[in-house]
Amino acid sequence: MAQQFGQFTASELYCPKCKSSQPVRERLLLVLPTGELHEFLCTKCATSLGKRTVTGPAVAPAPKAARSRPTPGRKLLR
Repeated sequence: MAQQFGQFTASELYCPKCKSSQPVRERLLLVLPTGELHEFLCTKCATSLGKRTVTGPAVAPAPKAARSRPTPGRKLLR
């Protein structure tokens, strides 16, 4: 059977501080080798309402930048 749904993301969650269902915003907490850790925050009072881990392919390390050479006649500050 084909997959019908991809990933779910909460748009509203119950907030115990506000005592009602509130819209949430998602904040990235950590980037892990196994995926990303996100937190759901109440848009009214900023209470943390939950977390989710998004798994995906491992992120390759960024290539090292080439060292820049000083222009002639200028000294490098160290």
